[in-house]
Amino acid sequence: MCIFRLANILLEDTRHFHEAPTLYVRTTAFVRPSDKEGAWWLGEGRTDFTTFFNALSVDKWRTYAVARNFSLHLELRGATATYVQTHAERLDIEAHPNDLTCRELPASEDWQTYDIPLVTSERDVLVGFVLVTEGEIELRSSFYACEVDEEEVRPIELAIATTTFRKEDYVTRNIELVRTKILKTDERAAGHLTMHVVDNGRTLDDEALSGGGIYVHPNDNVGGHVLLMDDDVEVSAESILRTYNLLSLVRDDWAEAFVAGGMMSWDRPDLLWEDGGYMTREGFCDIIKHNKEDLPSPRDFPRMSAVRGIVGNETYRPNERSFSELEQRYAAWWYCCIPATTIRREGLPLPLFVRYDDVEYGLRCKPRFMTMNGICIWHLDFSLRYNAAVEHYQTARNSFVIQATTGVAPLSNFEGQLVERTMIELTKFNYADAELILDGFEDFLKGPGFFAAPGKAEETYLAANRRREQLVPFDELREAALAETGIDVVDLDPNDIRRDYPLGLTPHGRAFRVSRMQTFQKSINGQLFGRLRQYAGPVAVIEANFNWPVGKVYGVDTIIAIDVPSKRGTIRHRDNKRCRLIWKRLQGDLKEYHANRADIETLYREARPTLTSMKFWKDYLGME
Repeated sequence: MCIFRLANILLEDTRHFHEAPTLYVRTTAFVRPSDKEGAWWLGEGRTDFTTFFNALSVDKWRTYAVARNFSLHLELRGATATYVQTHAERLDIEAHPNDLTCRELPASEDWQTYDIPLVTSERDVLVGFVLVTEGEIELRSSFYACEVDEEEVRPIELAIATTTFRKEDYVTRNIELVRTKILKTDERAAGHLTMHVVDNGRTLDDEALSGGGIYVHPNDNVGGHVLLMDDDVEVSAESILRTYNLLSLVRDDWAEAFVAGGMMSWDRPDLLWEDGGYMTREGFCDIIKHNKEDLPSPRDFPRMSAVRGIVGNETYRPNERSFSELEQRYAAWWYCCIPATTIRREGLPLPLFVRYDDVEYGLRCKPRFMTMNGICIWHLDFSLRYNAAVEHYQTARNSFVIQATTGVAPLSNFEGQLVERTMIELTKFNYADAELILDGFEDFLKGPGFFAAPGKAEETYLAANRRREQLVPFDELREAALAETGIDVVDLDPNDIRRDYPLGLTPHGRAFRVSRMQTFQKSINGQLFGRLRQYAGPVAVIEANFNWPVGKVYGVDTIIAIDVPSKRGTIRHRDNKRCRLIWKRLQGDLKEYHANRADIETLYREARPTLTSMKFWKDYLGME
């Protein structure tokens, strides 16, 4: 038998620690770094480690791994402290102390080591501990462990792969973190981990950054066990270490599972945005955990700073009766660890270059997914980084590509999505982005030889960026809006821009409201026929993103669209003639698709072995 380290007690001098310390500890005192490397001071008072990062998810470890006989290793010095173990079950909203585990840790000027067995039951979801100190103490090198037979420990080699394009600040910070917090330590993973940074922008100093297990590969911009990680994220090294440890002890029936890291919000660090996704029947990506059916509002995501949040995150089970698309599950590639055996069996991803490559691969491989508190990254909210070229051109093209090539997401109606997205943008007078949607669909109709040609991925994406709706700086928008509409956009607050005036606010009854909505959609806001009477006012001020404030735009002739994060925007005007041309173009595209669908899909299916092969990708990347 050997003692295997599962998870370190984590305190780190980082942005997210200081902005959301309750992800790590809840304390009545203070917690701050010590002058001693790796040590932390705990002030006099009560410090609870039953948190997202510092509770041990015993239920998950017992499910996924061969772990048993859990223990806690503590290294302390300073004042007298009292230790007590905590635990939480499925329905608990707070952790409970186990009074039988209470013990006094005497004061000492020298470092004292304690190896404390953890008391667990089958009902426990997670366990943690509390320290009550009578003065200041220092804590270092503490961790949770378990007992295993040495032969049960798998020989794991883990490669981190990050593809980056001019995100130097993020990437260099993560490189340094992996180097100092993993590769230069005595962790078991240190000698079995490499990090590969594919630099599509060719802006990194590859010679200076490479070495000691880090490899920077200058590369043409063609997009992007292997751990895939986004370039514009902040990660804790501990998440990588826990992934490695989990894979080292994984049970045979979970050995082919993907490890899916959670996406935490960048500006709200204790909010877990996504921890596994699925493709809906409507052809959209949605969140599995904390789905909208379980929440009062889509914005009411549970906080990982509360015990009820971390217990719920480990025990969540979606309502499969109304959630039938669960068979269309995937794990996004902001943090996704894939077994090399899966890659050898299923081949490589499709060369989609942003949007749906991770979705398609997860749906094609149909793996099980392992998730766990403390395995995550911090990522900017999607609403803060909206890009029309990605959300319209790439989405329209790639959704049809994945369906035709590998037959994934059979429940999803991508044609319906295409029509709906086009209609929505037209009702908002966003003609440029409506045309981008059709550009993507028409490029799909050209067949796999078009989008998979060397250099075509970057060329089409950059061209889509040039064709998308162009926004102007706020000062320029303000001047134009004042002159044309009398609205001073500087006086607006985000709620002014985001709120809608729903069509339901009418005394005429539900049937009338439904009829009015149908007329709005069928007439494309009065652009194909008829003339709709304005509902909320003569000028609509809306967000320049996915939002569809029907009541605001109903019957108007002028729309001010604002991208709040970038403080840019534009003024849109009704153009019935252009709308009709775009709608006619859509009908023509669909007619061509229906007439040639069988032949087009045959071309894509036959191209699949080539597009997912090692030889294709080496040629595509210019490696031959």
